Amino acid sequence: MKEAKEYLNSLLNTNDNVVVAVSGGPDSMFLLSLLKKYNINIICAHVNHNLRKESDKEAEFVKKYCDDNNIIFEYMKIDKYKNNKFTEAEAKKIRYDFFNKLIKKYNAKYLFTAHHGDDLIETILMRLTRGSNLKGYIGIQKNNGIYIRPLLFLTKDEIIDYLKKHKIEYVIDKSNNDEKYTRNRYRKHMLPFLKNEDINIHKKYMQYSDEVNSAYTYINNIVDMKYKKIVKNNVINIEKLLKEDIYIQKKIIEKLIEVIQKDYEFDVNNNIVNSILNLLSSNNKKINLPSGFIARKSYNELIIEKSIDNYEYEYIF
Repeated sequence: MKEAKEYLNSLLNTNDNVVVAVSGGPDSMFLLSLLKKYNINIICAHVNHNLRKESDKEAEFVKKYCDDNNIIFEYMKIDKYKNNKFTEAEAKKIRYDFFNKLIKKYNAKYLFTAHHGDDLIETILMRLTRGSNLKGYIGIQKNNGIYIRPLLFLTKDEIIDYLKKHKIEYVIDKSNNDEKYTRNRYRKHMLPFLKNEDINIHKKYMQYSDEVNSAYTYINNIVDMKYKKIVKNNVINIEKLLKEDIYIQKKIIEKLIEVIQKDYEFDVNNNIVNSILNLLSSNNKKINLPSGFIARKSYNELIIEKSIDNYEYEYIF
């Protein structure tokens, strides 16, 4: 708790406007109650994903808390998902579109989310298991521009203990116990083992994340210089690309994908990048990538693109 408070003290000034993502669950209610102690202007942002019958009641719960504590409440309900099918990638894009609109509306200094130390461990383990890239292996950063996660210093148990001690109410999403979801399996089976080895294992993962982030930042500076010479108008010059070291080739392709997809609709892993590199030496003209993206070559050019999606949802201000 001390480290989280010290971190917040280093960020916040009197009368700062901040947006806080609040689901009504224990983590976000803890974060909201923690920020409430500061002399700042809080905008509570609640997204109703419209997936469970309890969703409307949870929205009412968060709104009542905000009304009782003189906190601005902003609400959005997702009425429809593309192809009537929920995907986490689409839901995340919708959420952050909403959050970013609120940041502009209130000229907010930060967006706070309630990711904690256990979330960091789970995220890193899942990405190591399925494969990712250097940026992906960072996991969750405590400070990524205006996006702040001050609870990474804390475990879930510490959060629950605090809520019980201070009699702070919260709602429970029963799907968090459903083992059909990958993260829940890691939470139930992997975390207890690691915490038994070291109760403060989340701090070791924070150190790991910071170390990977430092390496990523250093390498990315080099890649940026190469990228400007090889990529023009989001198109890769294949001849120039193939003159570089294979690692630089991969990083330039990764960077282009990140630029093209903007909201990171899918993780760029080694298999995807290798498939694109194989395309360059094959007789094929294009390959399919996740989330409707394609990579295609045209003479000496490599192009990665996606058709425009029309998302159907509404903002309620």
